[in-house]
Amino acid sequence: MRPPPDPIAAATHPDPYPYYAELVARRPFYRDDVLGLWVATGAGSVEAILSSALCRVRPPGEPVPAHLLGSSVATIFRQLVRMNDGADHCPAKRAVVATLATLDARRIAVRSATWARALADGWVASPAAADVTDFASRLPTYVIASLLGVPADALPRVTTWVDDLAWCLAPGGGAAHLAAGAAAADGLLATFRTVLDDERAGQNDNLLAALARGARRVGRDDPTTIVANGIGFLWQAYEATAGLIGNTLVALAAHDAVRAGARADPALLPAIVAEVLRHDPPIQNTRRFLAADGPVADREGYQGDAILVILAAANRDPAANLDPARFDPARTHRRDFALGAGVHACPGGPIAVTIATAGIAQLLTSGVEPARFVETHTYRPSANARIPLFAEA
Repeated sequence: MRPPPDPIAAATHPDPYPYYAELVARRPFYRDDVLGLWVATGAGSVEAILSSALCRVRPPGEPVPAHLLGSSVATIFRQLVRMNDGADHCPAKRAVVATLATLDARRIAVRSATWARALADGWVASPAAADVTDFASRLPTYVIASLLGVPADALPRVTTWVDDLAWCLAPGGGAAHLAAGAAAADGLLATFRTVLDDERAGQNDNLLAALARGARRVGRDDPTTIVANGIGFLWQAYEATAGLIGNTLVALAAHDAVRAGARADPALLPAIVAEVLRHDPPIQNTRRFLAADGPVADREGYQGDAILVILAAANRDPAANLDPARFDPARTHRRDFALGAGVHACPGGPIAVTIATAGIAQLLTSGVEPARFVETHTYRPSANARIPLFAEA
C-alpha cells in the first residue's frame, strides 16, 4: 500500500499509521513547503502548540472564513467558543463547560441507549451496510439534539441540517456545500431560537436552558451566542461521534479476541471505545495560527503562520504511549490528544464515548458482524475527519 501523499490526505487513507510513525520518528515538527504550513506530529510538539498562548484557532486577520461571510453560517461560526480566542472566549467557554458539567453520565447513557434502540427498531433483520452508516451519523445528533430540547419530530430534519452544515464548514467545501449549509444554518437557527424562547417562557428545562443560565451568569445573555453554541454542540458531536462508532466497528473486525470479549461482556465496551479514540481517532488533525512572532515548540514562528497539528500521530508517539501501535483496551496511563489540549480541549469527550458505546452495544445486539462490512469500507471525504462509510462485502 502506498503511503499518503501528504499529512492532510492521511486522514482518509486506508492505513495512515505507518506514515505517521515515520513522521513522529524523523519529523516531529517540520515545515511543509508544498502545503505552505508547519506540521506537528510528535507528542511534545503537539502539546506545546495546543498549549501555546501564541497559537489561535483562526488566522488573526480572518476570524470567520471569507467564503462564509454574508451567510447564516457565518452568524453561527463567529459565536462558537470553539472558534474564538481572547477576552470574549473565556466567559463563553466557562458557560459551555459548566453546562456540559450539568449532564449526568447516567442520563446520557440512558438517552443514548433509548435512541439507539429506536433507530434500530426499523430493521427487520441484520442491518445492511447503509443502515450502519446511517445509524452512526444519526445517533449522536438524536441524542444531543433531544438533550438540547429539540422535539422528537424535528430530529430527522435537524440531522440533515447538521450534515449539510458539517460539509459546509469542512475545509475545501464548494459552492453547492455552501448553499446547502446556508439553508441548514437558517433552519437550525430558527429551530433553536424556538427552543430558547420556550425556555425563557419557563416551558422547558433542557441542555439549551442550562446553557442560557450559564451564559447569563457570565454576562453573555445574548440569544445568538446561546443558540449558536447549542448548534455547535451538535456540529462537534456529529462527525466525532459518528467516526468513533465507525472506527470502533473497524477495530472490532480487526481484533478477534476484543470482539469476542465485547460480545460476552458489554461492560468492556467503554474501555474499547476509549482505546479506539486513541488508536484510530475520528478527528485526525486540527489547525492553529500564530497571532504574533515568537517561539513555538522550539522553533521561531511568525504572525500568520499556519500549523497542521496531527493529533492521531501524537497518539502513536512512543513518548506518549508505550507500544503505541498495539490496540489495548486495558492500557493504563493512556495519553490521548484526540480531544485536544489547552484552552480549546474538547469538554465533550466523555459524552462522545458514552454515545458511541451505546451505539456499538445496539449494533452488536442487532446482529451486526463487523467483519462483514469493513473489508470494503471507505472514508467520507475530509481534510481532518476519519468517518467510515460501510459497504456490503
